[in-house]
Amino acid sequence: MTRTQSSASPTPSRAWGAVAALLFSLVLAPLAMADEPAANAAAPTAASAPATEAQAPAPELTPEAKALVDSLQQSTEAVVAEDTSLGMAHDLSPWGMYKNADVVVKAVMIGLAIASIITWTIWIAKGFELMGAKRRLRGEIAALKKSVTLKEASDVSNKEGTLAHTLVHDALEEMRLSANAREKEGIKERVSFRLERLVAASGRTMSSGTGVLATIGSTAPFVGLFGTVWGIMNSFIGIAKTQTTNLAVVAPGIAEALLATALGLVAAIPAVVIYNVFARSIAGYKAQVSDASAQVLLLVSRDLDHQGSERAAPHMVKVG
Repeated sequence: MTRTQSSASPTPSRAWGAVAALLFSLVLAPLAMADEPAANAAAPTAASAPATEAQAPAPELTPEAKALVDSLQQSTEAVVAEDTSLGMAHDLSPWGMYKNADVVVKAVMIGLAIASIITWTIWIAKGFELMGAKRRLRGEIAALKKSVTLKEASDVSNKEGTLAHTLVHDALEEMRLSANAREKEGIKERVSFRLERLVAASGRTMSSGTGVLATIGSTAPFVGLFGTVWGIMNSFIGIAKTQTTNLAVVAPGIAEALLATALGLVAAIPAVVIYNVFARSIAGYKAQVSDASAQVLLLVSRDLDHQGSERAAPHMVKVG
């Protein structure tokens, strides 16, 4: 009768099982080498045995080795599950990072967003205001250049609220108050002082609102940096609490913190650029106002000279 026995060859499903089996086989190697002479002596007998004789079963793992393999497998699966859960729990889009950020970082982001909205609002409003003022002033200067006397200029610039109307009527007011004065240079000096004050006032009026741009441009990067420092500090606190150096634990917090710095730059860079553009445009507008003021002062000087010539003209008396 031929005796057959199925062979059992353990095939671990995990890499750690293979490592444990290899270590166990190394432990059994001396025993196999000790039994080698007996196996060689029995070789002729084994050769005459039927070819269908079953092989000896492979040794099984001890309970301690199985426990070690199971523990290593569980640890590996836990680490993989942790990494997967960390990757799926955090939405790294800008909106997701904002929602998962700390309260302080959220407040910084909201403040920077409001500052950016203020910057673009001032750019639109002040830009249209400057364009309209420059266009009107060019027409008013052309009308003043066509006028010969201050009275004619007053008739041309009769629209209240315009700069030419203000300049001309201030000059007429000073001329009326100085009607009895004999010194023409004193009248010119007083009119020039009035016009200079009007030019300075128009420049201050046009510059209103641009100081906010300067403030945003200089402080927004530091506000964003404060949010970044706060977020990174919270990330390191999380490292200390979790007792792990896994980058996936702190990467979302660091990304949220860096978003605050990005928003600070988004608010600051346009504010600085727009402020510089407005500074040059307002300087050009003030130069145009100065030209209009000089034209009014020219008309005042001409009128004073005409009045002096009329007073100095001799009176012709007809005799007989």
